Amino acid sequence: MLDEKYSAPESKMKKGSNNSQAWPFDAMASVYDAWFEAGGKTIFDIEARAFRDILPFLPEPWLEVGVGSGRFAQALGIEMGVEPSIKMAEMARKRGIAVLLGIAEGEPFREHTFGTLFLIVTLCFVTSPLAVLKESCRILVPGGKLVLGLVLSDSPFGKFYEEKKKRGHRFYKYATFCNFAEVARLLEQVGFSIERVIATLFQKPGEVKYVESPQEGFSSDAGFIIIVAGKSIS
Repeated sequence: MLDEKYSAPESKMKKGSNNSQAWPFDAMASVYDAWFEAGGKTIFDIEARAFRDILPFLPEPWLEVGVGSGRFAQALGIEMGVEPSIKMAEMARKRGIAVLLGIAEGEPFREHTFGTLFLIVTLCFVTSPLAVLKESCRILVPGGKLVLGLVLSDSPFGKFYEEKKKRGHRFYKYATFCNFAEVARLLEQVGFSIERVIATLFQKPGEVKYVESPQEGFSSDAGFIIIVAGKSIS
């Protein structure tokens, strides 16, 4: 269980989710999770490596919103998570993550609770990215960090997944990808300042063979982008 000091009053807790985005991941949770051990293993290793470069600079405590089956949280040492899918949450708990059922647009936590909040390939699956970022800001301490892991719409992988979406892919048909400028505007609107950008996954979709080293700064050639944004202290 999550420590009660992190939780909002009981009247504000979201024990489950009516979010329509939750059901496909409940129905296909096992298929999703198996990807990390099969075709997606090298991609996952590339992305996790890029995150590890920034971990020493992130204030605690940490929370991953949209923790899924807990793959990233386990690999990065994130001990707490929020997830709308019951099946995914069960998998994450088996990996040692303390998970509350809830949606990213309405976090079950008191304000000014966490030092760092991770949204790893989550923003593209939510109903309102702006609402999610506002909630992220609310539960972060002043000066806290928001870490986004993104597949951008105009990147090679973004275009690849967009094609899958058009063909009705079981997961990507629920995704809405943004470009870098759109994400930057949303962050600024909420009150975050971009402090660092890391790019990785430069191999083409379907041709990922080895684990890459991440690069500092934005690149339109990267399939995966990490943004570290800081919440204003005032």
